[in-house]
Amino acid sequence: MTSEHPAIARFRAEHSTRGGTGDIVILPDSVHTAALAAEALGCEVGAIANSLLFDADGAPVLILTSGGHRVDVAKTAALVGVDALRRADPEFVREHTGQVIGGVSPIGHPAPVPTYIDSWLRKYDVVWAAAGHPAAVFSTTFDELVSLTGATEIDVT
Repeated sequence: MTSEHPAIARFRAEHSTRGGTGDIVILPDSVHTAALAAEALGCEVGAIANSLLFDADGAPVLILTSGGHRVDVAKTAALVGVDALRRADPEFVREHTGQVIGGVSPIGHPAPVPTYIDSWLRKYDVVWAAAGHPAAVFSTTFDELVSLTGATEIDVT
């Protein structure tokens, strides 16, 4: 039996601690984009909750957005009360999430990260998000994802 990747094991423990009820699925290949994840799972790309970490003058901000959306960074920065949001580089992402780009989960970070969720994800009965590794995802609902993360609902487009 192959042991589970440490990032997935950490996610699984955090998911359980927070009362997550969805399935954790390990896919045969990395699904580091919403389109790849949707194809592998057989769902609409909009049902993928991308965990996008932004740099707000050195502070992390996590936006959970529908895979079908691009974040309007100027509008979203104003909504979350920061001067500007810039896409975080890989080192910043790893420092603040303990995970790599393409596998950033909405939970399980070394320290709390202010989190916001795209209202558009509400339209899906099942939402899929990364589970700490580019080949791992988990199923959830919009309401459960808000509960797990403490996210504030906003319109990111």
